[in-house]
Amino acid sequence: MSDQEALTRQTINLLRDLIRNACVNDGSPDSGGEIRSVRTLEGFFAGSGLDLEVVEPHPGRASLIARIPGTDPTAPSLALVGHLDVVPVSDGGWTRDPFAAEIVDGEIWGRGALDMLYLTASYAVVTRAIATGSFRPRGDLIFAAVADEEDGSRLGVEWLTENRLDLIDADYVLTESGGAMVGPRPLISAAVGEKGIAGRRLVVRGTPGHGSAPWGARNAAVIAADAVQRLARYRAPVQITTDWRHYVAALHLDAPLAERLLDPARIDDALNELGVLAGFAHASTHTTISPNIVRAGVKDNVIPALATITLDIRVLPDIAAADVDAYLRDALGDLADDVTIEGDDFAAATRSPVDTPLFHSLGKAVRRAYPDADLLPVLSVGGSDARFYRRRGIPAYGFALLSRHWDYGTFRQLFHGNDERIDIGSIALTVAALDTVVRDFLD
Repeated sequence: MSDQEALTRQTINLLRDLIRNACVNDGSPDSGGEIRSVRTLEGFFAGSGLDLEVVEPHPGRASLIARIPGTDPTAPSLALVGHLDVVPVSDGGWTRDPFAAEIVDGEIWGRGALDMLYLTASYAVVTRAIATGSFRPRGDLIFAAVADEEDGSRLGVEWLTENRLDLIDADYVLTESGGAMVGPRPLISAAVGEKGIAGRRLVVRGTPGHGSAPWGARNAAVIAADAVQRLARYRAPVQITTDWRHYVAALHLDAPLAERLLDPARIDDALNELGVLAGFAHASTHTTISPNIVRAGVKDNVIPALATITLDIRVLPDIAAADVDAYLRDALGDLADDVTIEGDDFAAATRSPVDTPLFHSLGKAVRRAYPDADLLPVLSVGGSDARFYRRRGIPAYGFALLSRHWDYGTFRQLFHGNDERIDIGSIALTVAALDTVVRDFLD
C-alpha cells in the first residue's frame, strides 16, 4: 500500500468513527456531546508523540488541539480547524441510517460526512503523518477539532478565541466550504470569505380568546403566518459583487443569461434557469431572511396572544445592522405595528486576500491533481469558524479537493440536507492535497 493509499484508508476509518459518534448539536448547551469524538481522536493520536490539549467549557462540549512546533520561530504558522458537531436529522428523510456510516457504491453516507467530518478526519490524518514522519515543518502546525460550530461556536472557536487563544492562534488557517468544481474548465471553489450574520427574533402580539369563536379574532399565530409569508416573498436589494462576477464567468453560460445574472434589475427572473444553483445564486447576490422557527399557542382551545419567529439573516458585504432592521420593516409593511423586532446581534461579512503564500500553495495542490484547473475564490453564503480569524486580520480559506463526481449545486444541496454523503475519491484527493499543501507551505 502506498503512502497516499494509507492516508486515504486512515481518513475513511476515522471519518466513519466520527459519524457514528453522532455529535448532534440542536442548539441546546447539553447537546453535541463532542467529547465522544475527542476521545476517538485521542485514540487515533496515541503513539504519535503529540501533546494533546482538551478544553471543555460545558460538560460534554469538548475541543481537542494539538500543535507541532516549527523549527523556525519566525516562520508563519498554519492551523487546520475542523468541527466535530453535526446538525440534527429530519425524521423519515433519509434513505439510510444517518449514523451508520455505511459505504455504498464508493460513497460514505452519514450526517456530517460532507459538513465537515471528512475534512476534520483528513486534518487529523495529515497532522499525525507529519508528527510521525521525517519532515520537520519550519512553522508551527496546529490541529484543532472543535465543538459547537453548528450553533455559532460559542462553546468552540469563539470560546477559545476569548479564553485560550494561545491554543488556536496561527498566521494562516484552513477550514471548510471549498473544493467543488465550477464550470467546464474546471475551476475549484475556495471560500475566501463568507456572509455576515444578523440574528433577529420577531415577537407578534395578538389578543387571547376562546378557540371556539375565532371569527374576527386577533390570533397571533395567524398574524405570524402572514408575517412569515411576507418575509419569504421579500427580496432585499441586489448586490453584484466581484466574486459573483467571477463565478458567473466561470460557468461559461450563454451570453444573454450571463448578462441577466449580472443585472440587478433582471437577475431574480433568471435565477431558476440555473437549476440546482439557483439558491446559491440568490444567496450570493442578496441579503437573505429565512424564518426558521415559529412558535405560538399554549392550549388547543385558546387563541394565542403571542407568537415568535426566529430569523436566520445572512448579510452581504457593506450591509450594516441598520440596513437589516430597515429590510424587516419594509418586508412586514402594515404588520409592523403588531410585531416587535428583538435582537441586535450583528457580524459583518468577512473576506481574506488571495495574494498570499498559502493561497498560492493551494493553487499548486489543485493543479497537481487537475493540471487544467485553478482556484476560484468564492464568498461562502454559510458561516464557518474562519470568521473568527478573518476578524483579526488572519487569512483563512475554505479548501478541499472533490472529485469530478460533484458539481457545486449538488455539493451545496447536501449541506444540512437528507442523504448527506461523500465519495471515497474525494477523500483521497482531499487528504493528498492537504498533505501537499502543509508540506509545501511549511517547508
